Amino acid sequence: MQSIISVFLAVIMFFIPTANIPKAVIDTEGWNTQYENVFVHGLSGWGSYDFVYNIMPYWGIFGGDLMKYLSARGLSCHAASVAPSDSTWDRTCELYAQLTGTKVDYGKEHSARCGHDRYGTDYSKKPLVEKWDSENKINLFGHSFGGATIRLLARLMADGSPEEQAATDKSEISGLFTGGKADYIYSITTLASPHNGTTAYLVGHGVRDNGGTIGEAVETEIMFMASHENSDGRIFEDSASYDMDIDGAALLNEKIGTVPGIYYFSYACSMSSKDENGNWQADTDGMEPLFVNSAKLICKYTGVSGNGTVLDESWQENDGLVNTISALAPFNDPQREFDKNSIEPGVWNIMPVYRGDHMSLQGGLMKNNNVRLFYIEHISMINSI
Repeated sequence: MQSIISVFLAVIMFFIPTANIPKAVIDTEGWNTQYENVFVHGLSGWGSYDFVYNIMPYWGIFGGDLMKYLSARGLSCHAASVAPSDSTWDRTCELYAQLTGTKVDYGKEHSARCGHDRYGTDYSKKPLVEKWDSENKINLFGHSFGGATIRLLARLMADGSPEEQAATDKSEISGLFTGGKADYIYSITTLASPHNGTTAYLVGHGVRDNGGTIGEAVETEIMFMASHENSDGRIFEDSASYDMDIDGAALLNEKIGTVPGIYYFSYACSMSSKDENGNWQADTDGMEPLFVNSAKLICKYTGVSGNGTVLDESWQENDGLVNTISALAPFNDPQREFDKNSIEPGVWNIMPVYRGDHMSLQGGLMKNNNVRLFYIEHISMINSI
C-alpha cells in the first residue's frame, strides 16, 4: 500500500512545478553562533527517516525540500522523524535517540506503566547530527505538536526523570533521563504549536455549546488523534489525543516549564478576523481546504473544559486547527513580546502573529507558501544573539 501511495505522490510531484525563487544571499556579519538546526514535525507528520520524505518533504511539500534549501546556504538543517500520533514523551524519546545515534529507550518506568515496549528503533548507524554536546549545541524547531516534543526534550535534558532514575539501574538508564545536559540546546522555536491545547478536539466531536450542537465531526488531521483507544494497548494518557486536549496540555505544562539557559521563540498563526459586529470569522480564502470547516467552528465555540478552563471568545481566533491564543506561549511560563534589543533566555519571546493557516509555516500542504526567507531571517536572528 505504501508503495502505491509513493508512486502516486511521485506522479503529483512531477507535474507540479516548484516555485522559482532566487537564491538568497545570507549576511553573516554580526553572527555569534552557527549551530545545527533540527526541525520536528507535528501530528500525522513525517521526517527524513521516512521513505515518503524523499518524494514529498514535510518541510516544503510542493515548494521543494526546505531542509536542503537552507542547508545549501550554510544553515545546516535536519528533519527528525517521530511517531505521528504518539505521546509527547514517546516522541521525545525518539528524537533523543536520533540526535544521539542510539536505540530508542522509552524508559523502564514509563513503558511498564503505559503498557508498551520499552525499546524502539536503533539509530546508531544513522544519527541525525554528527555531534551533539555542550560545545556543539542545536537550535530546535517544532511545528504544531512538535512544539511540545522539543519543549519536553529540553526539560529532560536539563533535569532528567526522577521516576526513571528510581526504577532503572544506572548501568542501563538512557542519558535522556539523567539530566545535566541543559546546555546542549541553544534555542527553541515553536510554530503554530497548541501549547495550551486546542478546541479543535472539542468541535471535532460535535461538543454542545450553550445547549446546541455547534457542528458535525470535523474531518481534519484532528481526527487522526480522536480515538481514546490505542491499537497497541497503551493507556490513553500516553497519546497525542491526551496531550493536545485542553486539560492534558495544562498538566503537561506543569511538568515542563522553560529552562533558564535556553532561548525561546513562538510563532502563532491566524486566518481569522473580526466582522463589523466584533465576531471572529474564518478567512477561508487562501486557507487549506482541510481546515475550512474546523476554522469556522472554532470561531464560534465557547465553553468550559473538564477541569474548568474557561474557553471564551479569546479562544476563537485560530489558524484552522490551533487557537491563536494557545500558540502564543504556555500560559504560566515567563513571556514577553519579542524585542530584538532585549532577548533573554528562559523567557518566551512571542513573535508577531503570522498571517497564515496551520500549515503555512511548514510551507503549505496543497497550497505552496514560500517560507524560505522567513527561516533565513529567523535563524540569522538566533545566530546573532
